Amino acid sequence: MKTLLLDRPSVIHDPPHVLEDIIHGHSIPPKHFKLEIDYDGIAWMTFDSPKSSVNVWNEETLREFNHHLEIIEHDTRVKAFVLRSAKDRIFVAGADLKAIRSMPHARVNDLIWLGQAVFDRLARLRMPKIAAIHGACMGGGFEVTLACDWRIASDHDSTKIGLPETQLGILPAWGGSTRLPRLIGVRKALDLITSGKLLNASAAKHAGLVSHVVAPEHLETLARRLAREKRPVMRIHLENLFSPIIRHFAKKKALAKTRGLYPSIIKAIEVVTQAAHVEIDDGLFLEHEAVAELIKSRDTSRLIDLFFKRDEANKRPALVGTAIPIHDAVVVGAGVMGAGIAHTLASRGVRVLMTDVTNDSLARGLERIHGLVSDAARRRLVSKVQARDTIDRISTACTPVPLTRHHLVIEAATESIELKKKIFADLAARVSSDTILATNTSALSVAELAKTVPHPERVIGLHFFNPAHRMPLVEIITLPETAPDVIATAIAFVQKLGKTPIVVKDSPGFLVNRILVPYLMEAVHLHQSGISVHDIDEAMLEFGMPMGPMRLLDEIGLDVATHVAKTDAFDPMLAAGHLGKKSGQGFYRYENGKEIAPEAHEKLPSHESIQSKLALLLSQEAMKCLKEGIARNADDIDLAMVLGTGYPPFRGGPITFARDTGIIDY
Repeated sequence: MKTLLLDRPSVIHDPPHVLEDIIHGHSIPPKHFKLEIDYDGIAWMTFDSPKSSVNVWNEETLREFNHHLEIIEHDTRVKAFVLRSAKDRIFVAGADLKAIRSMPHARVNDLIWLGQAVFDRLARLRMPKIAAIHGACMGGGFEVTLACDWRIASDHDSTKIGLPETQLGILPAWGGSTRLPRLIGVRKALDLITSGKLLNASAAKHAGLVSHVVAPEHLETLARRLAREKRPVMRIHLENLFSPIIRHFAKKKALAKTRGLYPSIIKAIEVVTQAAHVEIDDGLFLEHEAVAELIKSRDTSRLIDLFFKRDEANKRPALVGTAIPIHDAVVVGAGVMGAGIAHTLASRGVRVLMTDVTNDSLARGLERIHGLVSDAARRRLVSKVQARDTIDRISTACTPVPLTRHHLVIEAATESIELKKKIFADLAARVSSDTILATNTSALSVAELAKTVPHPERVIGLHFFNPAHRMPLVEIITLPETAPDVIATAIAFVQKLGKTPIVVKDSPGFLVNRILVPYLMEAVHLHQSGISVHDIDEAMLEFGMPMGPMRLLDEIGLDVATHVAKTDAFDPMLAAGHLGKKSGQGFYRYENGKEIAPEAHEKLPSHESIQSKLALLLSQEAMKCLKEGIARNADDIDLAMVLGTGYPPFRGGPITFARDTGIIDY
């Protein structure tokens, strides 16, 4: 199979000159790894970077790992190799993106060669090799395990396995794109790599990424048993012989979905489908060439920057105040949002009391929650035990009960200020003086609700986006009088839920809806001027939005949009009973919840002109929010719009887009 790339040197056997001293070894004092060879001849390699909660691959850790591999190669006592981590919740988090972000492209190229060479050295060890995975095993962390014979994983909830590189605008280039299709077949490999999804241990076993799943305390015993067995023979996937056909249909599907806006996905399809049926060296060369090109892209830089913004927001504590751990919470309202919030809390270990005015309402809410849990279990997102525990954490009540032992109450009733005021006044009489009263509202004034209680400093907004179990953003709405401890507790609580908190001021529309409403209304005005809903939506899909503005209005409901936007633009449609998707007629027509294909039309306007108007409005409103201090900084605004509306992440957010394109003064 060497006919593909005969005109270039072997990645492994003829490495770039700058890497020869690294690959072929110099003595390096141990710092990140501990190597122990036991009486059975098992070499236990433990990754434990000092003064860090994570293990990552960079030049230093790769060099040291390679040094230990050289020792193992020449030590005749060694009969097997086990790689493990000493971190509580991390196996290997992947490549050191902070270091890569600051590197010149030439050094990034060298780092790619280095990782490929070191991992290939591991793959070539003529002994059983076991990766004992406990905790996050992502990107380069999973790629090193692909160089092993067995991958075994703990069933702990921190164990997540996958290759998320395409979400950062690159692709797996330390052997992942070459070895994964050999392990599980081209189609499954493409699904995992192009989606960037992370799997828990159960789902990873089902997908073929790991061979065994056991309790964390049994990993060592299992590794010892496998170390005495013969190395497994790699299964031959006949489908890999048809990878050119798979490539054709995969690219066609990806282009239809992404409209060519995410080059890393197309590159990944090309590399994976070619690497599946060539020699390892050739596959690694393809990986290197592809990622070396992608890493130069401005879009990739924005995606990596966005990753750090989100990571920082997910870990950042409040500037002032002390966070109080929340173990028990109340959710008032068992509707779509209330049930969704209750499910989200319970799935993250919080005991939830869900209340409503009737048993029927509670029954419907519990039915929704059971549906969400069952769906997650069916898709192997949670184990059967986790699903059972989620349900067990939820209790219900339809009569007023004392709430003094609960530190947090989240009101999630219908969007009516009078109803919410009544609920808050009632809650104030049943909670303790240090209970946090939170409202889940997308548009109503938190300040108005705070006036109804004796301790307004304990009132805050927690705006979950629908559907609550999927949407990663929560707006935390604060008032001037909100106590610092309340803000700190809300931030830590949202982070505990695995969501991203963005602190915003109480202002009409808060942040995301404030920016989104002018955009939606301008789309309506464009339609009223004679532009078809199809052209408007197509233009913004081509810009990178996940859904066009006209279809989004139908999904929201024109009655809800009227309330949020405080507009009469939809009055004629509302008078005709056209509420959007839920009524079967809005800007589009629907039957049984599915859109009826629109009539053919002639494209008249320039999609670029539509994009310019609507994208400009998003950036202008975002800049106004920044100047008014609605959010803390531009990064928070960009992040909120990406997570809350699906604003194209490769554009970085509306403020980054404005800065980079110069459409408005920054």
